[in-house]
Amino acid sequence: MAATATIETSPVSAGAGRPEALVRWLWVVAWIIVAMVVVGGITRLTESGLSITEWKPVTGAIPPLNEAQWQAEFEGYKQIGEYQQITGPAGMTLADYKFIYFWEWAHRLLGRVLGLAFAIPLAWFWVRKAIPAGYKPRLVALLALGGMQGAFGWFMVRSGLSGEMTDVSHFWLSIHLLTALFTLGGIVWTALDLKRLAQIPGARPARMGRFSLLIALVVFVQLLLGAWVAGLNAGLASDTWPLMQGRFVPQYHAGNGLWWAVTHDPFLIHFLHRWWAWAAVAALIVLARKVRPFERRASVAIHAAFGVQIVLGIATVLTGVELWLATAHQFVGALLVMTTAWGLHVIGRRR
Repeated sequence: MAATATIETSPVSAGAGRPEALVRWLWVVAWIIVAMVVVGGITRLTESGLSITEWKPVTGAIPPLNEAQWQAEFEGYKQIGEYQQITGPAGMTLADYKFIYFWEWAHRLLGRVLGLAFAIPLAWFWVRKAIPAGYKPRLVALLALGGMQGAFGWFMVRSGLSGEMTDVSHFWLSIHLLTALFTLGGIVWTALDLKRLAQIPGARPARMGRFSLLIALVVFVQLLLGAWVAGLNAGLASDTWPLMQGRFVPQYHAGNGLWWAVTHDPFLIHFLHRWWAWAAVAALIVLARKVRPFERRASVAIHAAFGVQIVLGIATVLTGVELWLATAHQFVGALLVMTTAWGLHVIGRRR
């Protein structure tokens, strides 16, 4: 029998707001973020992130339209370390450059679409007084997070443009990706709050307790390690599972100290990512069991997300980071964030 709980309400009613319309809008925004995460993953896996060496917020939305413009973009790319030390000596042609340019351009274009998809409807709902009381600050904060995520993306690209660097900083990559996933979780949480408000006028927003914060922290560590794996190409450190280099703990470079190895060595980071995953699984199983009496669908979604994610992670390793598998792994990672937010919200609205 499903458990029941007292519904906590506030004297603030839904008022003149339109929670249902905001819920539909926020879900559209959430799926655009998922698409951005997927395209960003492909951009990383194809080493396309440094193909566009300038940030032009408006004119950059239009790709090169003739051969002269393509050559100018290609010449800019030739000035950076990635071309001079890696792709140039490998014989990159203009056709090769156009391929990597496409993915970075598509990623940036989606970012622009996302900004407009959030800002314009937000302004419209605001003017129409359709935002329920208490939600304006949160929606503005989510908009600001989106702007910060775009800025972090440029800082990430800029970190790899010097002549000495051949790749972006994995720290900036993790900040860029985790800000996107945090924003995604916040949007899902807000959409669920508004959905509940539409169903139960006066319902209070869900809250994060200590249990929820602990679960979120465990998942955050796994996402951070995954971002570092991507940034350091550490997925290529081993194509075997469960052992690496024929041993449980791989050899790694600790000459600069253990902390340096934990944050810089691709072999150790790969090892930590593959085994901290089980800590995340344990935390999510506990969450799903707590959620099940109240919202069985959320419990099933959490189990499905982490189950598929584990299989995809192992398959990605065994195939030497096959593009479609690694992309699917990142896609399901975004879904895992959404289902985790759903589960935590179920717990938080019954506190």
